[in-house]
Amino acid sequence: MQHSYEALDRGGGFNRVRLLDPLRHRDFRVLWGGMSVSLLGDGIFFVALAWQVYALSNVPAALAVVGVAMTVPTIGFLLLGGVISDRLDRRRVMLAADITRGVAVGMIALLSLAGVLRLWHVVVLAAIYSVGTAFFAPAFDAIVPEILPAETLAQANSLDQFARPIAQRLAGPALGGLLITKLGAGVAFASDAGSFAVSGASLLAMAARPRIPDDRPKSVAREMRAGFAYVRRRAWLWATLASAAIAYLLFMGPTEVLLPFVVKNGLHGSAADLGVVFAAGGVGSVACALALAQHGLPRHEITFMYIFWTLATFAVAGYGLAHALWGLMLASLAFNALETAGTIIWATAKQRHVPALLLGRVSSLDWLISIGLMPLSFALTGPVSGAIGARNTLIGAGAVGGIVTLAALLVPGVRTIEEPRGDEPPEPPVPMFNHAQAGVIP
Repeated sequence: MQHSYEALDRGGGFNRVRLLDPLRHRDFRVLWGGMSVSLLGDGIFFVALAWQVYALSNVPAALAVVGVAMTVPTIGFLLLGGVISDRLDRRRVMLAADITRGVAVGMIALLSLAGVLRLWHVVVLAAIYSVGTAFFAPAFDAIVPEILPAETLAQANSLDQFARPIAQRLAGPALGGLLITKLGAGVAFASDAGSFAVSGASLLAMAARPRIPDDRPKSVAREMRAGFAYVRRRAWLWATLASAAIAYLLFMGPTEVLLPFVVKNGLHGSAADLGVVFAAGGVGSVACALALAQHGLPRHEITFMYIFWTLATFAVAGYGLAHALWGLMLASLAFNALETAGTIIWATAKQRHVPALLLGRVSSLDWLISIGLMPLSFALTGPVSGAIGARNTLIGAGAVGGIVTLAALLVPGVRTIEEPRGDEPPEPPVPMFNHAQAGVIP
């Protein structure tokens, strides 16, 4: 059955569902379709990875090592990924990244199905996967405002946050848990590898947007410094990135490593139970994305973003306080709903206020600074949880992380883009994409 997106404009159609407005644009529709399949594979992958690692070595330190392997290469290559995404056709950058990640996951699948998979295999292949992410993430962030008009960016980010939790936290984990239980982790990994092939095909179907060559001498270091300088001059950017780096240090490792551990060893649950906990988070994210798409962003966007993120971080403590599956599900729902609200606001603010020719580099810095301390977070989770227990680690991470997040709102200048005062001009809007200027560094 073929769906016509022209009906979005017609009375009696879906004209009141503003979430679907970006789908009227062909390239975004194709990109979103492929991305949705890939995200479904990611949801399968996250459950399969955690369960496979604990099957190989049933200690939190094992998954922590894999977590380090999946973050350090991303951190190391992000700045280069940002420069490349501002220089080259972002569509092709994303395609190369998908091929890299698909091959890495496919190798894990083959080794698992053959019964010869070892922990060091997972670590090495996870690191290769991580390199692909370093190039895909900034290119994806930067290509969205390139293929959509500015007035649909909030809806596009809401749609992204609508599809992402359904795939990654709801359908993907549930399907992953089922595949692992019935067919084994190898089949689950193979399914994720196939999803990258679908994503790659969608990227090939999009129109090419190559960068116009710039005859001036180019320096990767100089272009990186330009991105740093832009962020450094704007408190709403650097303060948010700094607070996120500290908050992620505190709660990301404990959440990623200890939540599966609590389900498996604290509640004596199954892979399906872990999938249900992730799925509850997906429900919260979907509901939040729908609400923001319909009603728009709050007027004081940065203030509300920090409030949402603070409450989300406090919700991490709920993972430690819960002693039943429903309690973990409730904490997951709260965390993901609030995190999604803040993420939609943040992504839209970047796309509206950061110039298009710098957006790849600023997005790479966003990823780099936000996750820069995550390897340390994973590395500390094992010994800290061994000393004070998994539940106490989660409770402390949520409480302290929430305080750190809220404190950044008090930094002078953080709310400048929502409330310009005195002689301080508002941030310039994102210029409409101009093919004649593409690739030219001002």
